[in-house]
Amino acid sequence: GSAAALAAGFSALEFGSDIGASIRNPAHYCGVFGHKPTYGICSTKGHHVPPYDAMSDLDIAVIGPMARSATDLALALDVIAGADDIDSIGWQLRLPPTDKLILKDFRVGMLVDDPNAEVDQEVQQGLLELVETLRDAGATVDLGAIPDIDTTDAHTTYLTLLRSATSEWLSDEDFDDHQRRVAELSTDDNSYEAAMLRGTTLGHRAWLHAHAERYRQRHKWAQYFERYDLLLCPAATTVAFPHMHEGERWERMMSVNGKPQPTTTPLFWAGYPGNVYLPATVAPLPQGSSGLPRGVQVVGPQYRDYRCIHFAALIEQLTGGFKAPAGF
Repeated sequence: GSAAALAAGFSALEFGSDIGASIRNPAHYCGVFGHKPTYGICSTKGHHVPPYDAMSDLDIAVIGPMARSATDLALALDVIAGADDIDSIGWQLRLPPTDKLILKDFRVGMLVDDPNAEVDQEVQQGLLELVETLRDAGATVDLGAIPDIDTTDAHTTYLTLLRSATSEWLSDEDFDDHQRRVAELSTDDNSYEAAMLRGTTLGHRAWLHAHAERYRQRHKWAQYFERYDLLLCPAATTVAFPHMHEGERWERMMSVNGKPQPTTTPLFWAGYPGNVYLPATVAPLPQGSSGLPRGVQVVGPQYRDYRCIHFAALIEQLTGGFKAPAGF
């Protein structure tokens, strides 16, 4: 709703939460800008209506802005980043400004597809066209340069911790049902449903093991960012697809390169940077063959939020950024 309101001109600035790309996916689908901040830098106070004053520090989840320009994203982050009234007694946030200003300063990696979440050719083509545009403008872009992490392991860890985090939303009856169903799973069942059930019923010791794996992956990402300033990748596997409301989410299918794909599969692109706390900005790209918006996800090192947003602004200058939909 917020991304559609921005695109239609109903509002100039929006805010959302993101644990599974709830900022990044709508920005991609609607052709606007969205920023998922580094985990923990924006207070959740005020995100919920009364009687809930704030979310607990929900693992992975962040609060961030959406706008029609990268400049507005930066302005919004200036306002919302920092400690809340309780934490501000003990600490203050000083996010570094972008340390690189022109495209010739940047060395970036680019990932356009992954076996865990096949990306539709229309989205891939937009990313490949961006590679050439950036190179022509002076940036160094290494196609296929990614962190030294098994992406299947990364996705499994994300789904485990994601569904563990969201398990507090289950009723007692649903939690009991999940415990019954997880006991019936085959050990070689690697489906999304199985990962969801294992995550929602995860014991604390198993959570600590998953959290330790996340920290190993965080260090791999940090090593990657010693060589590259940013990683560019898809925000989702397709352009916007028709709403579906029947059945479980993993039972609902969309078409990717002419094949059915569960609507839960794009979570891979949410968790790849999100599970390890990294900032990520979505910037719109020129529309493809369908005439629908598509975007790129700009992932940066932890606390380098303004580097991500600035690079999105450079992309905006090259490609034209937000385009209002017909009729608006």
